[in-house]
Parts: sequence; structure tokens; C-alpha cells
Amino acid sequence: MSAIAITAERPPAGDAEVSAPPARGPIAQNSPPVRQPTLWWPTLLTAAMLCLIAFIAGGGLNLSSMTKVEMALTIASGAVIVAATLLAADARRTYGLWSVGLLLAFTALTALSTVWSVAPDDSFRDAGRMLAYSGVFAAAVALARVAPARWPALLGGLTLAAVVVCGYALLTKVLPSQLDATDVYARLRAPYSYWNAIGVTAAMGAIGCMWLGARRTGHALLTALAYPAMGLMLVTLLLAYSRGALLALALGLVLWFCVVPLRLRGAAVLIAGGAAAAVVVAWDFSTHALSAEGVALGDRVSAGRQLGVLLAAMLITLTLVGVAAGFWTARRAPSARTRRRAGAVLLMIPAIAVIALLGGLALSHRGLTGSISHSLNSITNTNAKVPNTPGRLTAVSSVRAQYWKQALDVFEADPILGVGAEGYATARLRYSTQTLNVRHAHGFIVQTLADLGLFGTVLALLLLAAWMAAAGRATHPFNRRWSGWRALLDRRAAGRPGWRSWAPGGRPAPYGPERVGMLSMLVLVVVFGVHSLIDWTWYVPGDACVALLCAGWLAGRGPLDTVESPHSSEGLRPRSLARLPPVRLLVAGAVLVGTLLAAWTQWQPLRAEDASQSALVRLADDPSQARAEAQGAVNDDPLSSRALIYLARIEQANGQSGLARSTFQRAVRLQPSNPETWLALGEFDVTTAPSAAAEELGAAIYLNPESIAPELIAGGNEEAITIQNDYIEALRARAPLEAGTPGGG
Repeated sequence: MSAIAITAERPPAGDAEVSAPPARGPIAQNSPPVRQPTLWWPTLLTAAMLCLIAFIAGGGLNLSSMTKVEMALTIASGAVIVAATLLAADARRTYGLWSVGLLLAFTALTALSTVWSVAPDDSFRDAGRMLAYSGVFAAAVALARVAPARWPALLGGLTLAAVVVCGYALLTKVLPSQLDATDVYARLRAPYSYWNAIGVTAAMGAIGCMWLGARRTGHALLTALAYPAMGLMLVTLLLAYSRGALLALALGLVLWFCVVPLRLRGAAVLIAGGAAAAVVVAWDFSTHALSAEGVALGDRVSAGRQLGVLLAAMLITLTLVGVAAGFWTARRAPSARTRRRAGAVLLMIPAIAVIALLGGLALSHRGLTGSISHSLNSITNTNAKVPNTPGRLTAVSSVRAQYWKQALDVFEADPILGVGAEGYATARLRYSTQTLNVRHAHGFIVQTLADLGLFGTVLALLLLAAWMAAAGRATHPFNRRWSGWRALLDRRAAGRPGWRSWAPGGRPAPYGPERVGMLSMLVLVVVFGVHSLIDWTWYVPGDACVALLCAGWLAGRGPLDTVESPHSSEGLRPRSLARLPPVRLLVAGAVLVGTLLAAWTQWQPLRAEDASQSALVRLADDPSQARAEAQGAVNDDPLSSRALIYLARIEQANGQSGLARSTFQRAVRLQPSNPETWLALGEFDVTTAPSAAAEELGAAIYLNPESIAPELIAGGNEEAITIQNDYIEALRARAPLEAGTPGGG
């Protein structure tokens, strides 16, 4: 960011963000008055939907809650797409179809990976999640086409949702006895039960606050409320101790200041919110009851009340600051000299921070180069351990190096197609050297390499390229666009292909309210994308759906006109079904049928799990009916090894040993790379077929060496002790049999 860019902000004429060139052609001749769109109810609806997703789905690890959210998103998205297909105006072109198609292709690959997956049931469930995500993205594309003027409702709704979610997270520390009495961690993690998820929620919400506080249009009170909202976001982010979210926000803010010409207004929101948040965070970090783990509930309650008072004072102060800033800028715009000085100061702040950091490293006992080398070694250290205390914000090391190494080990074993969607959690066990319960690789790229190999990674990159091209039509972040595509195919076409100025004649393109909003959406998606590179928040619907809505809107919006689109519902044209083109009816019908099939597919894993649990409960009273229900669970989800194991155990309890062993063997054949299937079969055979049990338990230990790790045995882990004892018992029982066989020792 240059000094010229910093001082490029100019006072507008009236309330417009910039003075736009006069409209030309038909737009300027006898244009009828434009009706302003209704924004309050779409804003509240968007916020309510995102809050429900966050609170119900949580961290995305619970099958029951995830299934409900996936089915609701799929059905709602399908309804939106059908309505848009039937009601959209004929003249408006549809944008973003390449992005939608590639996302659906990635979803299809996820579903297809059940054929070769090491955990086909997990791959099947992940396909259900991807179906819901694809629906949300496609619905956003459709909404951008039929209601482009309601973009403020999307940005405002996601900002409001972030305030609600982050506010609840902070309330768990203010009112621990009512909201989170059993939590032993100091880090914020509600409502996702994962601290980095709430961290990225705050980071994306902060970008929404930048847009809300920097805009020159809209209600002045809402603009003023961006100040306390920003303070709330920053406090939540820092109390989550999320270094990844902090890095993503820092990069997002740099991008926002580079591409949005409302830098002084945005800086005022950020600096005021950051200064107030720093006071609250500093007090929290210095209070043992709030910054240490395992603190008694009584101490947490007392400290929480004080934190609540500080938060209330911060919110009131920032609200007053926001109102005062609004009055001051409305009465008199800053002069050019004031803006230049402010821009110089803003440029000096990061420069001084970088110089101070380098100076501190140079004066340390390791020196500048030694400190950098130590930091690089800490990042790649697979045995790193970082405590869940405020000190982790300044730590460089991370356990992610171990997750990434295991993901690359899995990828090297199956580089083309990978081990199947969500197969990392199973395949990594054979490479694990520590007893860590990890389901995801904490990084989208390494996770995709492990799960879907090079094929899936290339498809994901193509999707990214298609989306960037589509989103660029609505944002033009550097005032450039690709022109002259026809020249690549037709030499007689006028002009040459290349990146050219967006505005006709090379004039600066207008930064009206919509373009600023689109650029803010772009930055928000970048924040989520950066964080997803180093964490697994792609699997957290409360965060992913926010990014998908913004990404879909950008892809479907299409190019902005030189004069911004009228605030009207010009994209909707209600009409009789008899007058609709047959193609539209066919598309709408296909979407409707596909939506219902997708929702039914998403329901099957939960249906099978519920049937299995019901069978176990019914076993004591009605064994035959219990077996029938367990068999029904297998029929509902034939890819589930858990359903087969439940069925086998019920058969074993009914005295059907031969049938039970056959069912256990079916589970092994279904998932031969899953140690759980071998373990279940080995535990069944340990008393009746010790030779087979020794091989089966040996296979389970080979696939998961850490299942009998010495630290687990020493710590009294019952499962590890049982596996070890069963294996030793099987080996001892097999020894006499081997000694009695011909050639035995």
C-alpha cells in the first residue's frame, strides 16, 4: 500500500461514495424513480439463519446435528434455486455457472471416492456435507441474479450474526455457571466447541464491521454501531488465542486497505475498536481465573462478573465514539492536508512495528538470523507442544506440523486418488507417533491431497480459478479486467487480449456503495480461505456457510455497470407457469428432484445410526426384533462398518456365533484399512479361535500402533489395556497350537 493509495480517498459529493459519471444512453433518458429495496427483513433472516447454523451444527462433528443442518440447507437452497429459475427475468444473463459446475464436480468426486475409500461411511457422510455446501453456493449465485440490489442484507446479516455468536462466546466467560460450568479451558470455544472456529467467525465479522463503519451510505446509527461491534470482534478473537485467525485477519485487513478507498474511515473503526479491546484483553490476560486452565468455578464466576463490567464499559464507550465520529465527519469533511497527514501516520504505524520487531529479534540472545532460524525450526517441529494460555499468541511452534506430515505420508501412499474423502482420520493412524485424536489434517490443501489426491487437488484449483474469474467481474479489485477474449479465437476481432483498465477511456472506475460492498465480500472470503489453509474450519458449517454465501454472491453478480444497478427487484418477473419456457420448467423440476434425493441421501447415515442404537436398547427385551432393527440399519447405510459391528454384537448376544463371526468378517472386508473392524473381529475370536485372533489383533495394532502406546497403558486407559491383554492372551493360546503342528518348535 502506497502513500498515494492511502491519500486517494476524497470527500464525496453529497452522500455518494464517489461522484459517478453521468449516465448515458437510455438510462439517462426519462428514467423512472427507483423504489428502494426493503432490507431489514432480509438482513434479520440472513442473521437468524447463520446463527441457527452455528448453534445447531457446532463444530460439525456431531452426526445428528450435522444431518439436520445439512438437510435444512439442501432443501432451503433447492427452494431458492427453483424460485429463481421460475421467476428470474429473461433478459438477465446468468453468471457463475462454471463455479457452480466445478463445485458440483468436486462434490461428485467426494461421493465417488466411497468406491476406493479406506472409510467409505465417512466419505459418504462427507458427500452429504458437500451437497449442502454446493446448495448454499448455488443459492447465493441465484439470489445475486434475481435480487442484486439486496447485497447490503447479506453483508449486514453476516455481520449481525457474527456479533450474536461472538457475544454468546464472551458470555460463557461472563456467566460461566449458567452457560459453561464444566469448561476447564481459558480459551473461548463456544458455540463450536473449537476455539479456532470462533476465532475465524470474529475475523470475518471484523471485515463486516470495516464495511459497516466505513460506508458513507446507510443509517448513521448503524454506522456508529460498527465501532462497538469491532471491539467485540477483536476481544473475541484474542480471547480465543487463535493465531491462525489473527493472521488471516491481518492479511485480510491489508487487502481491504489496498482495494477499498475508504481507508481513513476504516482505520478509525479499526483503531478505536482495537484500542478499547486491548484494555479488556490486557486485564483478562493478567487475571489468573480467566487465563489459566482448570480454575474453580467460583473463581471464574467472580472474575467473569468483572469482565462483564469491562465489556459493557467498552461497548458504551465505543458507541459514543462512533456517534461522535459520525457527527464530526458529517459536519465537515477532513481537508486534503489532514488526509495526507493521517495517511502518513497510518503508513508509519506498520513500518515502526516491523522495525521494532526486527530490532527486538536482533537484540535477542539468538540474534536476528538465529531467531528466524529458530522460528522456522519451531514451525516444522512435529513434536511441538503449545499450552492453551495467552502465551500461545506469541509462540511460533504448532502441532500442525505433525498433522501435515501425516497427511503428506498418506498422500505419498496414494498420490493419484487419495484414500477417499474423510479418509485421513483412518489412514493417518499407521503413521502416527503420538496418541492424538485427530479427524482432520488442519489444512485444506494437505487434507485434499490425502483424501482425494492430485485429482481432487487439481479440481479444487480449477474451481478456485473459475471463482476468481467470476468474482473479478463484480469487484475488479485493482481496476483491471481481461478484455479481448475473442481475439484469441478470431484474429479479425478488434483489439488485443490483455488486462486493461476497467473504466472506459482509462478513467478511474467508480467506487460506489455496491462495489465497496463487493470488495468487502471478497476480502471476507479471502480471510476464510487463508484460515482454511492452516485449519479445518472448512468442516464447520457456521463459518463455511458465511464464506460460501459471499463467494456465491460474487460469482453470480456479474459485472457492475458504470452507473450502479438500481435498487429494485428488477430480477424478478412473476408469471404464469404456462408462459414459462419449457427449458426453465425442466431445470426447475430437475433441481427439485435432485434436492429431495440429496436430502434423503443425507438422512441415511443418521437413520442407520438411530436404528443401531434402538436395536441395542431393545436387545434385552426383544432379541429378534433387535436383530431386525440392526439389519435394517445395515440396509439403510450399507457402507457403515459401525452398523455391521452393532449387528454382529447383537447376533453374538443372541447366541448366533457363526452368524456373528460372518458379520464381523463382512465389516473387515468392507473396511480392511480400518483398525476398528479388525479389532472387533479379533476380540470376538480371542477365546474361540486364538490363532485367528492373534493375526486379527496384530493387524489392528499394525494399522494403529498407538492403540497400545506405553503412555496409554501407564495412564490406565482401559481400551489400550484391553487390546494389549487380548493380544497377549491370543498369542499365548496360539503358542501350544503352533507347537503341536507339523514343523512346529
